[in-house]
Amino acid sequence: MKFVVSSNTLLTRLQAVSKVIGGKPVQPILDNILLIASEGMLYATASDKETTMEAKIELDSMEEEGKITIPAKILLDMLKEFPEQPLSFDINTASNEVKIISEKGEFSVMGENAEDYPIQSALNDNKVVFSTKCGLMLDGILKTIFATANDDLRPVMNCILIEMNEDNFTFVASDAHKLVRYKRFDAKSECGQFSLILPKKPALMLKNILPKDDSDLKLVVGDKMARFEFGHYKMTCTLVEGRFPNYNAVIPQNNPKKIVIEKKEFYNSLRRVSVMANQTSNLVKFDVSEDKLVISAQDSDYAMSGHETLACQYQGENIAIGFKSPFVLEILSNITSDDVVLELSDPTRPGLFLSYENKDNDEDLLMLLMPMMV
Repeated sequence: MKFVVSSNTLLTRLQAVSKVIGGKPVQPILDNILLIASEGMLYATASDKETTMEAKIELDSMEEEGKITIPAKILLDMLKEFPEQPLSFDINTASNEVKIISEKGEFSVMGENAEDYPIQSALNDNKVVFSTKCGLMLDGILKTIFATANDDLRPVMNCILIEMNEDNFTFVASDAHKLVRYKRFDAKSECGQFSLILPKKPALMLKNILPKDDSDLKLVVGDKMARFEFGHYKMTCTLVEGRFPNYNAVIPQNNPKKIVIEKKEFYNSLRRVSVMANQTSNLVKFDVSEDKLVISAQDSDYAMSGHETLACQYQGENIAIGFKSPFVLEILSNITSDDVVLELSDPTRPGLFLSYENKDNDEDLLMLLMPMMV
């Protein structure tokens, strides 16, 4: 097995796939990266048995095909120290000795037999195949992943629900305290209506490497697995089985109290006032009256309190409601419009945070937050 490859290209692709490798792999060989040289290309694969990432790397030249697994950490640590240059790999697949020849020297490391590397099972025949845009999928993940839970008892809550139909794509995530629903009307399914529950780890993988452009993303969805193909990468992941909660049932439909406020001022004021909140509850109180919002917090244990008054657009009955400040800050930081609409009905029902003006009519973002007792 002999080939020549660019050091920078190899490093970039291996760094992307190596993020799949877990801290405690179920098999020691999963600490390795599988390299397969074939038909002038190098295919690098990393897996934790639930998620598998493969990168395709163009070779400068290839003398002999073959496959080997090499410890990921050793290979990456070595490649990080090389300036851009062609590296020659001379691999003895019988003894698993890997020689890496640079412009100034030669390095040797022991690999392991590629036949021992576990390959994730293929998708079954009952699958749906369609194409969408990488940037669209990236937007959906970015808008929702912060709202996923870390709940070992309800693994479905640690995921992003992606619903696809002839009219739109809908991305939903919730941790039972906050919920995000993001719709894209410029994305349509040509295969009818279907959905998938995407686990957090592969979602984070996609978040890190999906391009922001309109390049094609091929999505293959089976009963238990999904495959994402784009650019130089291919990712296969096991989907979470179960039923995602009926999110539409918890979104309040009639919210007569609508507050419009400048987002940046709202965010900065909330950060200041929340310093005075109790460190256990992080409770902040919103007192809304005509064209005025008072944000307040207090910690009786340390005799601390603070409040600020902001101008807003509001006509209606006065209302006081409490929220957990880190959740509000998280929501506000994920809204891109200059102004935010806060829709309320009463202090015991969820509040809705919406963009005041949608710069893009092709999208609809709704964020829901459960209140706290004031």
